[in-house]
Amino acid sequence: MPTSPTVRPATPPTVWLARGRHLGSAAEDSVLRTLRRLKDSQDIDDFLELPEAEDAPERVVEARWRAPGEVTVRARLALALASAGGQEWTLAAEAEQPWDPAWPSPATMFWPDDPDATWDRDVATGLRFRGVNPLPEDDKDVRRVLRDAVRSPWNIHFVVHEAMTPDHRGREALARWLPPGLRHRVIEHRAAPQQLRVVNWALEDFGVQVPRGGAVVLPGTPVPPDYDAAGFSVRSVFLDGSEPEGLVAALTAFAALPRPLPEGGQAALTGLREEWHLLTLEEELARERRLVAMYAEALEAMTKSRDLYREAAERAHEALAAYRESAGAAPPRQPSEAPALSPLRQLTRTLERLKGTAKTLRPSPAGTDGGGDRPATTAPEPDGGPDAPAGITGADTPAGTAGPDDGDRPAKTRGPERG
Repeated sequence: MPTSPTVRPATPPTVWLARGRHLGSAAEDSVLRTLRRLKDSQDIDDFLELPEAEDAPERVVEARWRAPGEVTVRARLALALASAGGQEWTLAAEAEQPWDPAWPSPATMFWPDDPDATWDRDVATGLRFRGVNPLPEDDKDVRRVLRDAVRSPWNIHFVVHEAMTPDHRGREALARWLPPGLRHRVIEHRAAPQQLRVVNWALEDFGVQVPRGGAVVLPGTPVPPDYDAAGFSVRSVFLDGSEPEGLVAALTAFAALPRPLPEGGQAALTGLREEWHLLTLEEELARERRLVAMYAEALEAMTKSRDLYREAAERAHEALAAYRESAGAAPPRQPSEAPALSPLRQLTRTLERLKGTAKTLRPSPAGTDGGGDRPATTAPEPDGGPDAPAGITGADTPAGTAGPDDGDRPAKTRGPERG
């Protein structure tokens, strides 16, 4: 069963995020030169280049400045090698108040605001932020570019259709009319007059269309919940050098929509908030106070735990001593009586005794004397014959054992005598 995608948290209103690619190899030098120049002119308060770790995949530079109204802004730029060449950069800035698009762009605090600079390239499409990007002539390439633009989660893309070929005033980028905070997050795509059908065919899968001679703001990925294709479509855009008010209003409204953090945005925001190093003296003092308070709480908890353990140990010793005293004063235990027999065992023993009694009371069989089981043929002769055991005579026969008339009983026959 397919799993649902992880729901990303929404971008806070105080946060400004952007990602791009620098085509050259000296991106770090360009950033540091810009920061030194702005610090010397007091346009920024301070900046800090973090030490490079051996296994760190990126270089990090921090900067702090004040927006109009004395609003402190902290920003963090991370540079990493790009797979397509050059260096990718991720810029996260956060203010003390909700972000105002009229504030200076954080990108111009790190990068030179030079038209010939090569730092303003979109990662998804490779197109420029501050320039006009004509769509390719091949239909397949048009579809590929617009598909990548719609799927771009970091920046805002819009498409303008030229109703007729403009003059030199209409060939200038429309981003110059945008508020400073949007100029480096918006990418303009230009469609030639004959490309209207191809563009709408490529955008049909995404549910948006470009009016003839107008413009449309692409929904991006993921689509904001309040996005309406008709509401972000401009019927006409005059490419005569005048301000396109309808387009500026649509782009500003789209940028204000609540949108989830793009992939990688959570890591950039976490690094800005939790790994910040550029502190003022007041911030360092406040941090040290927080650390002292935290250590004091930990020490107090350890002290309470120690006291509780000591109290429990004392009670255990008292209980053990009382037990030993009571055990010494008690009389010695008598050995317990033999365990009572079970009813079955008692019945067995009773039957054994009855069996023995029955044997003693059983009458003697015929042919034996009354003295027991000994045969009569082996009985001794009367009056103590030579074969009688010592001490046994006829007078020893108990009274009443013979019959009433002993003389009438015939004498027992003996076997023939041997010569």
